[in-house]
Amino acid sequence: MIDATGNPRTVLLLGGTSDIALAIAQMYAPAKPHVVLAARPTSRREAAATQLRDLGCETTEVDFDAKDTDSHAMTLDAAFAVGDIDVTVVAFGVQGDDEQAWQSHAHAVEMAQVNFTGAVSVGVLLGERLRKQGHGKVIALSSVAGERVRRSTFMYGATKAGFDGFYLNLGEALAPEGVKVTVVRPGQVRTKMSEGRGKAPLEQTAEQVAAIAVKAARKGKPLVWAPRAFRPVMSVLRHVPRPLFKKLPI
Repeated sequence: MIDATGNPRTVLLLGGTSDIALAIAQMYAPAKPHVVLAARPTSRREAAATQLRDLGCETTEVDFDAKDTDSHAMTLDAAFAVGDIDVTVVAFGVQGDDEQAWQSHAHAVEMAQVNFTGAVSVGVLLGERLRKQGHGKVIALSSVAGERVRRSTFMYGATKAGFDGFYLNLGEALAPEGVKVTVVRPGQVRTKMSEGRGKAPLEQTAEQVAAIAVKAARKGKPLVWAPRAFRPVMSVLRHVPRPLFKKLPI
């Protein structure tokens, strides 16, 4: 159970090698929670587990492949074998090549499978388990790219729009069961996913996004932008007429 100061005893990272997910786990590390890292079995997962153990956390590693939806129930069974899960971070995704994404059938399907279908698959299964235990928080890492999808990243933005809509409403559906979902909408974050991309306006580090996400989850907020300055920016952009929106240098 989450203690009086908002610290969880157990944390599940779906996408356990995500820079932001690990930064969130490190935010909770002073309370020494049991962290379950759900990711593919790689040296990066091993390194992440070692890093968290060095911070005083107990860790469990479970296999997770976002595209293999048939295996998701087994992944969550293994994760919940440690006991009730207090905080789950949904933090997996692919961004890919913006132009290849809409011209390559295989690339487009993979992006949709990981970013949307995989996210819905674990979301529904996670919701079932959290309803049974009667408590828990979910931090779902979305993106401002899904608020108003733009031509330059429309495949990625489209998948994140679906992700965003699903988790916002999953939160509403689970609220009567004692479960809180916080959707986090970051802009570009300096992580391995954004390597090779130029600096973007309001760009953040994984640690900055993690701090915003953890604070919002502790307060039970359903939605937060990272940084907060994106909220008024996106409010304006949502109402820009499409002919003008297409001409904006974004």
